[in-house]
Amino acid sequence: MPTSNDLIQSHKALLSLTHDADYVALPRGRKLALLADFCIEHIGINRTSIWAFNHDDNSIVCERLRDTQDEGTLKDVSCGITLSADDHPEYFNTLLEEKVLDARDALTDPRTASFTADYFPHTGVKAMLDVPIFDGDRLAGVICLEDRKPRDWSLSEISLAVAVANTLSLIHTHEAWLRSKRALEFVTHYDAMTGLANLASLKQRVQDLIDAQTCSFSLVWIDIDRIKTVNEGLGTHAGDQVITELGSRLDQFHLRGKDLLARVGGDEFVMVVQHQPSEDILTQLATSLQELISEPVMLDQHQLAMSASIGICCCPDDFEYTEELMRGAETAMYTAKAIGPANFALFNHDHQSSARSRFRLESALRTAIESNQLDVFYQPIIDGSDHHIDTIEALVRWNHPENGWMSPIEFLDVARSAGLMYGLGAAVLRRVCEDWRRCQDEGTPLPVVSVNLSAEQVLAPRLPELVQALCSEYAMPPQALQFEVTEDAIQGDMDTVQSVLQALVDLGARLAIDDFGTGYSSLSRLKSLPVTRIKIDRSFVSGLPYDPDDRAIALSILGLARGLGLTVVAEGVELQEHETWLHERGCNYFQGYFYSRPVPLEDCLKLLQ
Repeated sequence: MPTSNDLIQSHKALLSLTHDADYVALPRGRKLALLADFCIEHIGINRTSIWAFNHDDNSIVCERLRDTQDEGTLKDVSCGITLSADDHPEYFNTLLEEKVLDARDALTDPRTASFTADYFPHTGVKAMLDVPIFDGDRLAGVICLEDRKPRDWSLSEISLAVAVANTLSLIHTHEAWLRSKRALEFVTHYDAMTGLANLASLKQRVQDLIDAQTCSFSLVWIDIDRIKTVNEGLGTHAGDQVITELGSRLDQFHLRGKDLLARVGGDEFVMVVQHQPSEDILTQLATSLQELISEPVMLDQHQLAMSASIGICCCPDDFEYTEELMRGAETAMYTAKAIGPANFALFNHDHQSSARSRFRLESALRTAIESNQLDVFYQPIIDGSDHHIDTIEALVRWNHPENGWMSPIEFLDVARSAGLMYGLGAAVLRRVCEDWRRCQDEGTPLPVVSVNLSAEQVLAPRLPELVQALCSEYAMPPQALQFEVTEDAIQGDMDTVQSVLQALVDLGARLAIDDFGTGYSSLSRLKSLPVTRIKIDRSFVSGLPYDPDDRAIALSILGLARGLGLTVVAEGVELQEHETWLHERGCNYFQGYFYSRPVPLEDCLKLLQ
């Protein structure tokens, strides 16, 4: 029987093994084998096996089995053995209760006696010590120590076995973290549905080409026509299949000078092509792309004829800056779309007439901000435990004097390019405080209100003072506010970002990360912020529970949030099956059209009642 000193030395040996750089770099199978051998050597047993639960938690399968066999030499024994709870109920009940199983005489112990017929005669095993292995808080498997003679398992032996099981649990946790990290790094740079580069990657590549100043290039903006018709006639799943098919064609399209293809919107792609542009070359390029896209798309029993509107903008002939090139290519695309389906247009500065209308929009928006004419709609965030409204998100709307109600997508780009984002955010916050005060005075108090912050606000050191001043003016406690920032909004100077957001939290407000998984942030950057909640972007919810990529990404985000102690909101919940799947996997809160669209304050109060 090992002495106390033997136990200490064994624990030191385990630490030395598992912290060795060579061990850390080994593949999973070799790590398991070394831990199994460690148990055989330091506890003095004949066999060690490591088992993993199958997905149904009703059976376990052997991952690794090491046996001294007759000649005393350690050998790998054939794995893949499966044990079922139906055949061994007492054994599995012990495991599921997360208990250590120490059987001096396994043949007669009621927890292991069911193995007598088909396991013990073949292996010669007489004693068993089994310890559970975890993956986070989930029972993931068991390590089984076996001897070919009956033995009383000492406390020191059980302690060492538990230490080895904990090491295996850490391996599970580390592997899960690596899977989450890989999934999140993928969605940072690539579009989840098509696997193509995303908008952020496109902008970075264009900027790199501009900085290099070694070549001329064009941006080719491709907008697939009639996707809305496909969605309405055959369903959004059919529309997604069309987008995926055409994205694959464009990706495989062989073209001299082709540099990058990105998906930048629901039905929009942008191709970067390095070449010396001429009108003939660009016309031939657009024609070739139209021919490629017009080839029939087979969808179940349907043969769809698709087309695209294409706009092309060149660097340096048209513009020399990333944002201008992007706007130029998009403007040319809209020019083509205005002509009719299956057309293309090259950017020319006659298109700047659209810039004049943009200037008029900018002027009107500036007036609306300065005169407090912007409105706020509210969308509830539902607590999954009892379906009460936990929070409401404030979303800006603008009732334009000529164009009528406008959503943010129609004017935020103008606000950003005109330097109006901080003022717009301040106007929204003032309106929220006004609404909160009014409801409080009328005896219909609002829940916590979640307000979006732009990058321009997050990088403004004066923002916490503004929040404090507005809260004081309307006698509104900062605890009644939650602020949401996207991952892209925190890409600026980290010292300023941390200082501003920490100051808001110190006032009493809460902080959430919006559209999680779509931005360009790193996990280390997120961990350094006082975040208590993350919101899964709607693009990862829409395909649940059927899309395997959406499932994998959603599970990764939920696992990451659990590990960091954060609550999770799923955005874009539109179906009961979205809620059911997410709630069963630990999602706390839900937001989407399934519960309510963004509505004016009066309608929101009706929902609260």
